[in-house]
Amino acid sequence: MTSPERISIELTNRCSKACSFCYNGSAPEGSLSWGEAELVDFVQDCAASGIKAVSFGGGEPLQYPGLFSVLQKLKGRLFRSLTTNGLLLEENLAQMKLAAPEKVHVSIHFPHDRKEVERVAMQVRTLADAGIKSGVNLLVARSWLEEARWAAQYLFAQGIGNERIVYLPMRMSDTPAPEELAKVAGSRNFQSMTCLSACGISERFCSIAADKSAAWCSYTSARRVLPELSHNGLRRALAGLPLIFCGAD
Repeated sequence: MTSPERISIELTNRCSKACSFCYNGSAPEGSLSWGEAELVDFVQDCAASGIKAVSFGGGEPLQYPGLFSVLQKLKGRLFRSLTTNGLLLEENLAQMKLAAPEKVHVSIHFPHDRKEVERVAMQVRTLADAGIKSGVNLLVARSWLEEARWAAQYLFAQGIGNERIVYLPMRMSDTPAPEELAKVAGSRNFQSMTCLSACGISERFCSIAADKSAAWCSYTSARRVLPELSHNGLRRALAGLPLIFCGAD
């Protein structure tokens, strides 16, 4: 089996936003988190073995106490990015500037909430002004297509184009068709999941949850706990692991 080039790590399953559709059930009372030392050791071992990029999510990564220490310790080892809901961004902006991750994306979960859309656009501009490459993860549900189209148009008007927006189709249910997602994106080139048109394993990417289980994507129920916190343990966990489609047949 070839080794993935990019890994996504859910730092914690704690998130104050508690979206009802969260694919991993993150909530304010979430209690699972990586230890800082074990996380740094694991990512450094992966980097030494050829992993080129790590993305941190959750839960909410800004609710993970060791986030900025981890980012600092991994600086220069591999490409570091994170996705945040942005609710704690202002109070952590100074530390974010010091840690200087290579990219930060702020999520819009509710495109029908204009205050959320306006807040995220402002935060993305603030990050860019601070010298941090930034963008938006825009969640698109079939029942919110018009709202998502409005949100995309608003972002365009704020100077945030499709090169900085990732259009994420709602999974499990209420999933838009690829053609519907394309219309939300203005019928121009856009970024989305590699599985947008068809479910399948991408051996360039894998996901690791807060419970330290690995999977070929963040949404599949086919997961296996790492037998050891190392690159070798990751390869062993992924070996022979299937990918179970996350949507309705």
